[in-house]
Amino acid sequence: MDTDRTSRSVGAGAAGAGFASDGRTGRAGWAVTAGLRITGAGLLIAAAAIHLDLYLTGYRPIPVIGGLFLLQVIVGFLAGAVVLVTGSRLAAAVGAVFALATLGGYLLSVWIGLFGFKEVRTTAGIVAGVIEVAAFAALAMLAARPRPSGRPSGRPSRWRVLPGPVSAWLDKGAPGTAAAVGGVSVVALVLLGVAVAGAGGPTGPSSSGPSAGPVLKTTTINGTTVLTNGKGFTLYSFAPDTAGRSVCNGACAQYWPPVTGSATAGPGVTGKLGTITRSDGSKQATYDGHPLYTYIADSGPGQANGNNLNLNGGIWHEVPVAR
Repeated sequence: MDTDRTSRSVGAGAAGAGFASDGRTGRAGWAVTAGLRITGAGLLIAAAAIHLDLYLTGYRPIPVIGGLFLLQVIVGFLAGAVVLVTGSRLAAAVGAVFALATLGGYLLSVWIGLFGFKEVRTTAGIVAGVIEVAAFAALAMLAARPRPSGRPSGRPSRWRVLPGPVSAWLDKGAPGTAAAVGGVSVVALVLLGVAVAGAGGPTGPSSSGPSAGPVLKTTTINGTTVLTNGKGFTLYSFAPDTAGRSVCNGACAQYWPPVTGSATAGPGVTGKLGTITRSDGSKQATYDGHPLYTYIADSGPGQANGNNLNLNGGIWHEVPVAR
């Protein structure tokens, strides 16, 4: 009798301390769940913030890609907020899939290009990719995690919308989830590393060619004769630049690759050519004193998607050629 009372007393004390009837520690379980919830939501929001910065500073005018970036921003912020506020496992599952899908889109853009645009290697893109892998891992674990208090014996499964075996697997604590999520995360990180290692650097897909002696040409866009590089890509000037100095460096130069080397004039190029020394010591071609750039949103000759854009701290203009 005393033993029974003692057992009941211990059991009541354990329940009051947060211990579940199946032996799991309620408080510890809630702490882990809360940690996954806050971490996963925070990482989703952080990735969305990076995409917002990319959208505003270089990707907004790119056809289709700009809209997709904005969609990623909206969905990322919303999914992160829903997970953070509700702790919903369904929202966590959606967020995990979204994070992995966003990473997949980045990898495809780096490898083969999407909608005529091929991604270049940028620090922001790499950081966003790593954050997306971490967000997937945290949210996938949260989505599969049972409630810390367990399910009292005889109560119907809370996973009623799922097939019986899946529901039973989740009620048992989703055994094997950690290994599966870890495996997918490792594979995703390896693919990310391979992709960025093989991606083009800051000169991007519309570079001017070899650094020694790029040839400048002309073309007509919307009735205006403008300067192009040897491949026919439109060249731009940046309003804040001066005749002897470029202020477009770092991330700016990843979206607006400088025309490097000492340029030579092709047919129709009548202005004065020269060079300046950039902050990294490389030579950049100039035309009538204006440092020259291409724009990563121009996926082919004859495009001028960067003309009159106000990005990276100033206005960008295509370079007209007097006839």
